[in-house]
Amino acid sequence: MLQIDWSSDRSLVIRVATGDTPEAAARVGAVWSALRGAALAGLIDATPAYASVSAVFDPARLDHDAALAAVRSLARRALDDAGESAAGGRVVTIPACYEAPHAIDLPAVAEHCGLSPAEVVSAHSGAAYRVRFLGFMPGFAYLSGLPAVLATPRLPAPRTRVPAGSVGIGGSQTGVYPLESPGGWRLIARTPTAIFDPRRAPAALLAPGDVVRFAPISSAEYERLRGRA
Repeated sequence: MLQIDWSSDRSLVIRVATGDTPEAAARVGAVWSALRGAALAGLIDATPAYASVSAVFDPARLDHDAALAAVRSLARRALDDAGESAAGGRVVTIPACYEAPHAIDLPAVAEHCGLSPAEVVSAHSGAAYRVRFLGFMPGFAYLSGLPAVLATPRLPAPRTRVPAGSVGIGGSQTGVYPLESPGGWRLIARTPTAIFDPRRAPAALLAPGDVVRFAPISSAEYERLRGRA
């Protein structure tokens, strides 16, 4: 699948797949990487999503016909070579404490899923997740790969305060809150690792295409690592 449409007078949406699948991740990653690596005059930014990539142009430097032709050529070449490895990325292991007081919704998630809390931890930490894109807040990574058995509805009403580093489940997704904020996901763990730090370069720990794994740690280990952060 390759469908390219103008979404504004300066931006294109390149649809390369449907749904949230490993194949979609590979195709999105291939096209996104191709755009980022291309010396394409007038290209300002390229941003991946679950099944598409958006490209923003400076219309003063590249007219509509030229932009469309260049993007179509780049996307076709990238998709010809796309495979699961095309999504690329590093493997990032994030320590996560699934113990109280950091896992306040773990019992409710376990009950909803018909599992024990230990089985939820095992399933969640045993999966490999792919960063599809960043959004919602600085450094927040949308991850695919949550085991279907762990899908749990969001809270009926969001909390007004979710601590930074909280690991949550919202529907069929999981993720880590980089900063303190309101939020409605079910909190099952917390990491002492800084997911977003403006003093760091790059500020965001995760990037599209990265593979994320969660490593269970004890409360004592959480406090030790937090003290070193």
